[in-house]
Amino acid sequence: MRHIGIDPATHTGFVVIGTDGALIGWTEFVGKGDTAPARINMILNEVYRHLKSDDNVCIEGFAMEAKFDTNKVSTGYNWAARLATDRKVGTFISATPNQLKKFVNVEEWEGEPGSKVRLESKEVKRRVIAAVEEHWGVKPRTENIADAYVLARIAETVYDVKRGQALSCYPKYQQEVIMAIIDPSTVKKPKKPKPKTSKRRGKPAAADSHTHLAEQPFLF
Repeated sequence: MRHIGIDPATHTGFVVIGTDGALIGWTEFVGKGDTAPARINMILNEVYRHLKSDDNVCIEGFAMEAKFDTNKVSTGYNWAARLATDRKVGTFISATPNQLKKFVNVEEWEGEPGSKVRLESKEVKRRVIAAVEEHWGVKPRTENIADAYVLARIAETVYDVKRGQALSCYPKYQQEVIMAIIDPSTVKKPKKPKPKTSKRRGKPAAADSHTHLAEQPFLF
């Protein structure tokens, strides 16, 4: 069995880690073709070809899970990786983009509370590469491989914890990601704002009632 991390995109990161924790290899699949469906289909085929039936796989979640999916083609690559994995392996886990960054203790925001600013995407990606090197002593050659490497480590830790590895062996920020994947009910959901009332100020509730009077005829 191997632990696999897949970061789906036009350049899809693919990382393989052995059961002993050693890196087996990493690569990047580049979708080629004259149309988006052709490029997406190529990624599907490449992922399928490099997987083994007993692999333990973690795929990065859709961008919409973290914020807002502005690239529908990117969603297509994600589905390609999922379909290929489902066909070859039959199961996989998924980590959201936010969980991926959290697993290596990388923040998207910088500054003091109340005046934080969002870091540029390229800067966040550079920090993920640096964090991978800091945590595991390897430096991925691309941003996509760096993301896939973190996903492979998530696959590894979730697998180990499910089989009895003590959660306390991992840093607090990794524990939260692991448990959120194993048992999503442990995640604290943000409180929803109270819905605005449609009642007009200064009027009793009955005044806004639209209940038909007994003698009022229905128009339809």
